[in-house]
Amino acid sequence: MNYKVIRPQIIRGCAAAIVVATVGFAAMAQNTGQATRPATKDPGPSPTLWAQPPKIDENTVVLFDGESWTGWRKRDGTPSQWEVQADGSVLVKGGDAITEMEFRDCQLHVEFLCPLMADRQGQGRANSGVYLHGRYEVQVLDSFGLEPGPDDCGAIYSVAPPLFSVCRPPETWQTYDIVFRAPRFGEDGQLTEPPCLTVMHNGVIIQNAVPVPHPTRAGLDNQMPQTGPLMLQDHGNPVRYRNIWLRKLN
Repeated sequence: MNYKVIRPQIIRGCAAAIVVATVGFAAMAQNTGQATRPATKDPGPSPTLWAQPPKIDENTVVLFDGESWTGWRKRDGTPSQWEVQADGSVLVKGGDAITEMEFRDCQLHVEFLCPLMADRQGQGRANSGVYLHGRYEVQVLDSFGLEPGPDDCGAIYSVAPPLFSVCRPPETWQTYDIVFRAPRFGEDGQLTEPPCLTVMHNGVIIQNAVPVPHPTRAGLDNQMPQTGPLMLQDHGNPVRYRNIWLRKLN
């Protein structure tokens, strides 16, 4: 299936963020704090699996191409030790992975696989996270068949549950397509607008222009700088990632 993302329009104050995707299906909704019931069946493969990074200018950065795990570091600054697998994925191992590159606003594509951990429950079940600016987490978790909550897969951790639960079962590949708007500051250095996240999970918008009032748990720190890296969390579970790319929107 062909996949095309038209450049998002980000409106001042996070009033709206629009992602237009020709993916066969999509859902648009406002975050009202009322999440729907989860899908009781596997929604099927994401229409954005293997989405290719646009090559229209110099603003697209491929962060992981399935071969080389370079440009990523640990929290202590030493190279990340995550292991590239034969299938072109990378296995979470040895601490959080943080990009050397920093960005302001961005469009991010990342694919992830939650392993089957049938003997675990809750936050111990295939846990990881995608941290924009290293500080604002979109949760990765095996939440298939569960009611969507503020710390489940697709949640902005402890800030907003996903509008819809479109999780696939463990051992299947899933996608996040994220539009991030960095915090804004006045001439006096005071925060004027918080960061803002729009998240599409497996082709469905589950977070629609949600302001994030503060850094979420387990980020790099509690600061809110104008630029920051991408961080993928090591929560001690063998989650895998692949096909990671980012477009700078500034």
